[in-house]
Amino acid sequence: MQTLEDFALPDGPICGVDEAGRGPVMGPIVIAGIMVDNDRELAKLGVKDSKKLTPARRDALLPQIKKIAQYEIITASAEDIDTLRQSMTMNVMESKLFSTVIEKLGAKVAYVDAADTDEDLFGRYISRELKGNVRIISKHGADDTYPVVSAASIIAKTKRDAMIEEIKLELGDIGSGYPSDPKTIGFLKKWYTDHGEMPPHTRKSWKTVDRIINELNITKLESFRE
Repeated sequence: MQTLEDFALPDGPICGVDEAGRGPVMGPIVIAGIMVDNDRELAKLGVKDSKKLTPARRDALLPQIKKIAQYEIITASAEDIDTLRQSMTMNVMESKLFSTVIEKLGAKVAYVDAADTDEDLFGRYISRELKGNVRIISKHGADDTYPVVSAASIIAKTKRDAMIEEIKLELGDIGSGYPSDPKTIGFLKKWYTDHGEMPPHTRKSWKTVDRIINELNITKLESFRE
């Protein structure tokens, strides 16, 4: 992993921003940003892309990161996401959330994990939202390349995991919330069958929801015809 000393940067603190929960059909998206004078201490901690760390390792690193870094967290609920997607794409929505975190931190240099397939375009989206002169370095896999972004990914992931656990206490075992998780899909199907609507914390604008409803309605119609 490269530290940011490998790059020519202006003097002053550096910021890293990443998200957790872009793809799930249930639960929030979490954007986290951190700011440090340099990333040497983060590199010594052994931070990595949060997806490559066990939950126990993420939990162990979290307080150590917070001890040496300034940080900000923003969350958008499933309901917030559905509302925002009526007027903008997911990438534009994320760029707005990223820029808010960067402004809260007062960063002048920010490394971000690009959410768009075009990493430069995502960086321009963020720059467009910012009021001041901020240098944005938008890269795919930034959470696996730069310690400052890896640390942000750990904060975002642990926060989202905690929020999913709260949802499970409210609704029951929803699984991971991802469309690829059979437990999540099974939960949604049963809830819709029992209640005639999707449960709270579901992103109703997701195609996964449409597919489930269509499938269940077709099954119900075929059963009626029999």
